[in-house]
Amino acid sequence: MNAVNPSEELVLKPPTASRIALRTSKALGWRGFGAELLNVSAGTHRLPALPHHRVGVHVGAPVRARCACNEQRYSRIQAHGDADVIPAGVDGQWTDDAACTIFSVWIADDFAQRTIEQLELKTDDARLRPQFQMRDARFQHLAWALRAELEADDASDPLYAESLCTAMIVRLIGRAPALERLAAKRRVLAPATAARTIDFIEAHLDQPLTLTELAAQAALSVPHFKALFRETLGMPVHQYVLRRRVERARALLLEGRSSASQIALDTGFAHQSHMAHWMGRLLGVTPRELVKAAARKA
Repeated sequence: MNAVNPSEELVLKPPTASRIALRTSKALGWRGFGAELLNVSAGTHRLPALPHHRVGVHVGAPVRARCACNEQRYSRIQAHGDADVIPAGVDGQWTDDAACTIFSVWIADDFAQRTIEQLELKTDDARLRPQFQMRDARFQHLAWALRAELEADDASDPLYAESLCTAMIVRLIGRAPALERLAAKRRVLAPATAARTIDFIEAHLDQPLTLTELAAQAALSVPHFKALFRETLGMPVHQYVLRRRVERARALLLEGRSSASQIALDTGFAHQSHMAHWMGRLLGVTPRELVKAAARKA
């Protein structure tokens, strides 16, 4: 994070600017967090204290901004990728000299606290703090990946977005090394634990899956589970689940007993085109092409 210089004075003014949502995650099935891509006009914006944490990442050309938050006043040039972190219960006011675009992420306090507790860190040290013009390459990578999910025509499983948000929280509290120490305690999942987790995934492929319930199968914290699952299976848990959905959909399509739209729902995809997108990505064929090829061989 690069420090910002307190401005000489920022007079609190009534809001004079507008915020228009270009994209929203409301229909994507994300739980405990969400995101919006906002078109923000020039002028003054006042954000009330809310029960959830907020992170705003600047997108595009630099803009001069002045802000008042947490009894502090700042003036800075906000560049592409710069982030402001506003914890739950804190209000703020911004005055932007020009229109800009903001990638805004909200995180429920209980979602953040659960992640922090699972890292086994001291509560006083591990918490989200107000930050302004935060510049962190790893956090930016996570934010842009989450933005890509928000803007994708066919987003991947919500499990992936949850993984990204969990990693963002770890990065925001500045304790990424703690995750590495946690993973070092055990290199892989025990065979029985891995089998139990995989069996649970197989039995619930038609339903939304969360990291919390999968980690519970292994009796591990979410951060520890994510690290060990990847070491054990050779891929992140969200990628494994997505591949298993595609593989099951392929088998059901070849059986020919159900329609493609029904198979999409039975394998946990949001809709038929969502299934077709990921079959194309992972198998190189669409459902229609798969069925036609099987019919020619019959």
